[in-house]
Parts: sequence; structure tokens; C-alpha cells
Amino acid sequence: MLKTYFKETQNHNLSGAATQSSTSENWFAEKAIDRGLQQLYTGCSSTLSQTNPWWRLDLHHIYRVNRVVITNRNDCCAERINGMEIRIGNPLENNSNNNPICAVIPAIPAGESYSYSCGGMEGRYMNLIIPGDMKILTLCEVKVYGEENLALKGTAVQSTTYYHWGAANAIDGIRYAPGVASYCSITLNQLNQWWRLDLLEYYYIYKVTITNRADCCSERMTGVEIRIGNSLENNGNSNPRCAVVTSRVPPGGTVSFNCNGMGGRYVNMYVPNIQTYLTLCEVEVYGTGNF
Repeated sequence: MLKTYFKETQNHNLSGAATQSSTSENWFAEKAIDRGLQQLYTGCSSTLSQTNPWWRLDLHHIYRVNRVVITNRNDCCAERINGMEIRIGNPLENNSNNNPICAVIPAIPAGESYSYSCGGMEGRYMNLIIPGDMKILTLCEVKVYGEENLALKGTAVQSTTYYHWGAANAIDGIRYAPGVASYCSITLNQLNQWWRLDLLEYYYIYKVTITNRADCCSERMTGVEIRIGNSLENNGNSNPRCAVVTSRVPPGGTVSFNCNGMGGRYVNMYVPNIQTYLTLCEVEVYGTGNF
């Protein structure tokens, strides 16, 4: 019997890039993601005194964020962090400070690290902002824990390719670019078209997420089978089936399917016995290794 595994110990902020609204002397934004827990000002980031100071972490790809851990300054000024908002999302509008709120921090004692649950909120950007005038935002360490999209580590191929819309477009970390299909994969209009992701290792897969094309042709995703396993027989299309897309996915819509810890190296999208273009704007795979 297969088991469903959950793992959220990967600290994704360490591969991200940090920026902030302003910088006080040499208290740079990246000091808050340097792995150090030095809680004196020399190991922390800090903005100038300003209106609505913010600090932003770019994770480079979309993640499901489970929790954020923040360490406060120890030498003085612990109250500066009071009222800080944790925001997670994808838009950069207003420097990402309009994204949904995960939590509001009433206070963190000097030198302490507090953890805030974000319940799997999705986003590329994690912002910390203190609303108000004449505020200073100081952070000694920020850690972000979440579910990693395993597809970003893999390689993709497909049965045929329509012009330049190759298989790799569906694992580029971009769910959709409004108005165009340039970030999607598309096959030719033929029978039994398929797309295959090689995860390069064996994983227990508990969820597959698919994003549909938004500019046209959303009906093409109906009938797609998700298959997971280790065999390359029939190009991987004979592996066990996780799910079938039985209803129409809205244009630009994203849907997720629970695969209950199915094991395998290969994830296939397969349209059997139908002549159609197989179009995928993003495929995300969540799971964990055999440990």
C-alpha cells in the first residue's frame, strides 16, 4: 500500500533574492537570509525611517508557503517589528505589498524567533511590510518553508511540437502570460498526443497541478489523463492513472488533482483516442522522495 508523504523542511528562502524599500547604512536586505542568527544590528537588515517600509523575498518560482519564521533584533528596538504584515503572492503591483496577507505580527520579543502558519498560500514573492509613517523595518533572519514544485527539477518531452511551443514551456515556473501562449507547450493536432515529465528520481507524488491556456482553446484540456510510474512502455502512457480531466478547465484556470502518494519517476499527460492539440501552460508536481 502506498503512503502519502508530506515534507516541508526545504528552506526555500536561501535560494531567493532579497530587496527592501530603503537601506540604513550597511544593513542590507540580504542579511536577513544569510543563515546567520546573529541578532545584533550588524547581522540584520534595516530600512530607513519612512512611510510603509517593506522587505521582499523573490523565491524565483511559485511555491506553496506553509510557514514563515522571523527572528527579531536582540540589542534594542524590538518594538519596531510590531504590526508587521506577512504577504504572499505573485503580482509586483505596489512592490507586491498588495498581495494577500498570511499574518500580522503584534510583537516579537527581542532576540526571539516566531513562526507563522500560511496554510499553503501560493506565490513567488514573500513581503514584510509595516504600514504607517516614520517606521523602520529591521529583520535579523527570515526563513520560508514550503512545498517544492518538483517539476522545476525535471525535464520534459512531448509526442510532437507545434512550431516553437516546446515541452519545457510547461515547466518554466510561469503559469501564464496573459494574452499569449508563448509560455505554454503545444503538440500537433494528432491522435493520442502526450507530454512527459522526467523527475530524474523516484518520488511519492501527492498532487499534480495543471494550468490551462487563457487566450483560446480551453476545451483542449478536457480528457487529459495524468499517469504516474516508472515504466517507459508506450512512452510512459501505460503507467497507473492518477486522474482524468473530466470537466472543462476555465481559460487560464488552474486545477489540482490528488494522487495519494503514487510512486514514480515519470508524470505523463495523455489524451487517448482523441485527435487534438495537447496544450499545457504549466504543470506542477508536489511530492517527496523515498526517505
